[in-house]
Amino acid sequence: MAKLKVGDSLTLQTKVTEKSAALNYGSGHLKNLFATPSLVALMIEAASKLVDKTLEEGMISVGKVASVTHDKPTVIGETITVKVEVEKIASGKIDIQMEAFDEIGKIASGFNERHIVNQKGLLNRARKREEKLKNLDF
Repeated sequence: MAKLKVGDSLTLQTKVTEKSAALNYGSGHLKNLFATPSLVALMIEAASKLVDKTLEEGMISVGKVASVTHDKPTVIGETITVKVEVEKIASGKIDIQMEAFDEIGKIASGFNERHIVNQKGLLNRARKREEKLKNLDF
């Protein structure tokens, strides 16, 4: 397994479909435009894949911070290309720059801060929180 380095990158592409349109995310007026939540999900998927493929078994990356600016509209049928690149690595924290393009040009940019964690440990902490919820009276 290769070690993650500053400058490592990954590119993902997808076609904008009705399923990824803004209408499906609460916008009753934008049925033919690519939704910002779909864009953010694609960017985070790319960042996760970039990092996770380099980790030891049992370790995963989790997002702690995500910030995206969606500047240009993209219509159904166009192809979205997302490029993510490692900007900084410091003691289990990875900063990733993200960009998205359609056939015309750049449509968005963003940042994702990911942390390396033990998957079993994370799931155990989540289960403990779930148990606390069971004891609350709403």
